[in-house]
Formats: sequence, C-alpha cells, structure tokens
Amino acid sequence: MSISTNPRIAILNINMCPEMAHIASQAHSHPMSLLTLESCFGNLYKSIGVYLADELQGFAILHQIFEDATLMDICICPQSQGTGLGRLLLDRVIVAAKEAKAETLYLEVRSSGIAAINLYLRYGFKETGRRKGYYKTVNGNEDAILMELTFPG
Repeated sequence: MSISTNPRIAILNINMCPEMAHIASQAHSHPMSLLTLESCFGNLYKSIGVYLADELQGFAILHQIFEDATLMDICICPQSQGTGLGRLLLDRVIVAAKEAKAETLYLEVRSSGIAAINLYLRYGFKETGRRKGYYKTVNGNEDAILMELTFPG
C-alpha cells in the first residue's frame, strides 16, 4: 500500500499528547503513558507529526543532548502502517537531527519489530547491542536491539 493523499509533516506541541497517546495505544502493546508523553516536550525534545488531511497518523519524538540524538519513539496508527508514512517520518527525524548538528542518532527497537528493524537497516543503522528482556510482552519480556546511525562529517 502507498500513501493515497499528500501527507503533511508538522512540529507537535504538548496539546497533541492525547492524540499521540491514542495512536500509541493502538500501535504499541505497552505504550508510553500520557504523562510520559507530556514529559517529552521542552528544550531537549522535538516531536514531529505526520498528517493525512487534518488527521494525525503518527509521530516521532527526538531527544538531543549536544551531538547525541535519540529517537525516543516513532509510531504510526495501525490503519496507516505500510503506507510509507513511517519512512516519511524517519526522513524528517534524520533531517532534524542533522540540522541540530547531531553526530549520531540512537534508537532501540523490540526484537520482534522485524519491519521496523528492516527499515532502520535500509537507512544505514547498525546494531550496536542488546538489552536482554528489556521490553514487556503479553508472555513475559523481549530484548531491545540498540541501533545507531552515524552522520558523516
């Protein structure tokens, strides 16, 4: 499936947290709480949303301290997954990190997130480690795969 209408990228503000929490609750088995999402606004954070028409379809949260940027979360609502919106959002996250003079973009992903892992690998992310049993699942825990993308120069 591909994007059927023109998506729009926008910087989100804290007032969008209820919509972000709703999307996260649909897309993640153990989503961030509303309170945690609200804590991701401030000088060290940038929250980026992707819209179709005027409806938020997904978001990404970028945290940056000096030259180290971390993708805290990237989330697309289930009905829009597989349409290219995740790639569009990841493109914008990478641009934002580079514009802020990041040297490295870090992330972690569930070991079961095969589609996400493959997307990150296509973008040049490299696996750098694992956190054993880090993420909760319905049946216990699963590993977090640590990945990073280094920007040249």
